[in-house]
Amino acid sequence: MQQDDPGEQPGTDDVETTSLETQAQQPERVDAAGVPDTPEQAQRDLILSYYGPGTRNALKVQQGRTVGSDCEVDFLFEADTILVREEHFEQVRGILDKLHLLYGDEDRRPVSEPVLAGVRLVRLKLGSNPHLDTLETLRIIREGGLVSLNLPDGGTDDVLITAAGAGASGPNTVLVVAGNGAGCPAEEPEPMPAGSAPYPGYTADRAAGEGVRVVVVDTGLDEQATQRSSWLKGVTGDPDDDINGTTLDNYAGHGTFIAGVIRCVAPLAEVHVCRAFGPGGAVTEAELVQKLDHILEHDYPDIISMSAGTYTFDATRLLSFTVFNERRLRHHKGVVMVVAAGNDGGREPFWPAAAPFTVSVGALSTQWRGRAGFSNHGGWVDVYAPGQNLVNAFPKGTYQYRQPPHVGTGRPARVEKFYGMAKWSGTSFSTPVVAGLIAARMSRTGENGREAAAALIAEAQGAAQPGVGAVLLPE
Repeated sequence: MQQDDPGEQPGTDDVETTSLETQAQQPERVDAAGVPDTPEQAQRDLILSYYGPGTRNALKVQQGRTVGSDCEVDFLFEADTILVREEHFEQVRGILDKLHLLYGDEDRRPVSEPVLAGVRLVRLKLGSNPHLDTLETLRIIREGGLVSLNLPDGGTDDVLITAAGAGASGPNTVLVVAGNGAGCPAEEPEPMPAGSAPYPGYTADRAAGEGVRVVVVDTGLDEQATQRSSWLKGVTGDPDDDINGTTLDNYAGHGTFIAGVIRCVAPLAEVHVCRAFGPGGAVTEAELVQKLDHILEHDYPDIISMSAGTYTFDATRLLSFTVFNERRLRHHKGVVMVVAAGNDGGREPFWPAAAPFTVSVGALSTQWRGRAGFSNHGGWVDVYAPGQNLVNAFPKGTYQYRQPPHVGTGRPARVEKFYGMAKWSGTSFSTPVVAGLIAARMSRTGENGREAAAALIAEAQGAAQPGVGAVLLPE
């Protein structure tokens, strides 16, 4: 049943693909006091610092923007690398050879390495052609044509390139929890008193989810929360690296909160939280599909719940995810992947939620009527579930806010103590509601994950909310 809203959270609340611009990694615009002037900039600062020089995750990250987009940046990607389908590799290698972008034997660096069956990560030697960048190289691979190259002796050479096609290659895009990492991030959590009841609350069916395994692909788990919050008892997972003693960094508690939502909807589901995203809440798609492949092979999920995504370079979308589904996911009978639709309040497809092989989840507003203002929407969103002002388990500790309006000129950043419960909003948290409902139905009907998801969505479409669409509510 729907429960009373625990109160408002204080202080919060078709892409053109033929022409793209990129911005080299550079500091974000900040106000005179050195404070990012938008939440979007604060989130990009965090990700770029996570991948910055001298860090253990050092990676050259660039910002990509679709011409005509309202956002300053649409996506982030690893510079100087591309992903290539195995069947197109030799043709793409030939194009890169003509562009003089492949490393030679004297460089002692591998030209490519496998991501998973069917995809290779190819390194570009862009210093040899400084007028080319990663996305321009991808455009040439896709479209071909006459390309004018700068030669070492200062001359030029016009080279005719035969296109490999749109599906042959793509950038190694960065995916981020709680938003797209380049556009509009989700809200930061708010503390709730110790002992607060979760919202949505416990289902009346205490056996819901029995025999079903849900793997949450996220930031990790606070093991102390599994001892403190009764509904998390038995949940397992990788440690949350953002919990540093009594200090809560960045996306601390994100995976723990999601596990708690699933357990309130499906109390007997077997839940495991797999850490796939680093302290910046980010991961490249090449790393992520490798993690997902490992989960399929070793964690035996019925349901994969993932609250993360990105916008993309072009209509080929996330190349490695497409191949992952073709070569791996669809061959694991019944496994369903439930993914957040994103928090930008727009219609632009957010990936991998917009992919046909996932269940994409948008967020309902308070009182569970109407779409939350932050929720992405459109025909690619399969279903909506409660996602605003949810309350669930969270680590204990001190959290310093990093986004406006909690930081600003002339005043210190807001700092709050958390006591084991938080209130949070985002499609990140409507996603585990749906994952939990699928698990509950599986244990009740004996259907597998895909069958249960399809049946629930069909029922939701039959009772759609006007102006919203298919809606699923906790029982």
